[in-house]
Amino acid sequence: MAHFHSLSVTDVKKTIRDAVVVTLKPDEPNEFDFIQGQYLTFRHSFDGEELRRSYSICAGVDEGLLQVGIKKVDGGAFSTWANEEIKVGDKLEAMPPMGSFHTSLDAGAAKHYLAFAGGSGITPVLSILKTVLAREPQSRFTLVYANRAVNTIMFREEIEDLKNLFMGRLNIIHVLESDAQDIDLFAGRVDAEKCGLLFKSWIHLDDIDAAFICGPEPMMLAIAEALKEHGMKDEQIKFELFASSQPGRARQKVVSDAASRKDNQTTAKVTLDGESRTFKMPKDMSLLEAAIENNVDAPYACKAGVCSTCRAKVLEGEVEMITNHALEDYEVDRGYVLTCQCLPISDNVVFDYDQ
Repeated sequence: MAHFHSLSVTDVKKTIRDAVVVTLKPDEPNEFDFIQGQYLTFRHSFDGEELRRSYSICAGVDEGLLQVGIKKVDGGAFSTWANEEIKVGDKLEAMPPMGSFHTSLDAGAAKHYLAFAGGSGITPVLSILKTVLAREPQSRFTLVYANRAVNTIMFREEIEDLKNLFMGRLNIIHVLESDAQDIDLFAGRVDAEKCGLLFKSWIHLDDIDAAFICGPEPMMLAIAEALKEHGMKDEQIKFELFASSQPGRARQKVVSDAASRKDNQTTAKVTLDGESRTFKMPKDMSLLEAAIENNVDAPYACKAGVCSTCRAKVLEGEVEMITNHALEDYEVDRGYVLTCQCLPISDNVVFDYDQ
């Protein structure tokens, strides 16, 4: 099971006014080998309260760098701190890279990849794009990048440099919500209608081998449906949400009389780092929160069913998963769950973070 490790900040650079790229040097480099499209989960204490946030790696696998992009969010304690206070020489704590927002690469392949990114959703897509172009010399990449305006485009200069470097293999389509464009198709929001027009005139899906989508949930769902309506299969489409309308389940502060009744209790057994612990928990509490309340140092980040940091395997018993934006169907079929979103249904549940 992943634990937190120390990293040194070696560079902090603005990419737009309210976003930074943080370059990191791990104290234990072998723990931070990554696959394109993965993310790091950080933790930091604010006024005595620990916050965990996940940020995607934006570097290509072969660049020899570990970098994350962090966009400032209104009211966001961690993102504001990262944008305003982090400096070279600071120490951060993060788990090793995680996530499955990627496909296997083959140096001899000649594929065509398509990606849709919205705002800071470009961060993992940039890592994928750079790695694909470097590791599959015969493959091509088309990126549709949606933003409010030109001045909100993260990594704009780097993307243009890549376009010039990989001329003929990299196609960039910017769609801007508020700034005027020479072609009307490239103005406004990326929705199902916009996708249909793009697929008709600019992007031939019959030529696409895999598609990556990262952005706000409504945009992502609309694009995914449009891709499927125009012939792409589920297994060709990869998702990564950087935000979700699902707030996650709040920690239970008080156990009600109903929750304390025997018929509303589950006996749970959890395994982490080879050690098992058994405890009683109410059926209206998530497996993650129950584990934490029973002094199990269970892994988590978003608590919203988005990041998969809290992934575990249910070995015995039944659970209900409220939300799932992170696990593939085959993982669910094999018994894997997001413990932050799972309520026990049966009287006994056994789950394992080590598998």
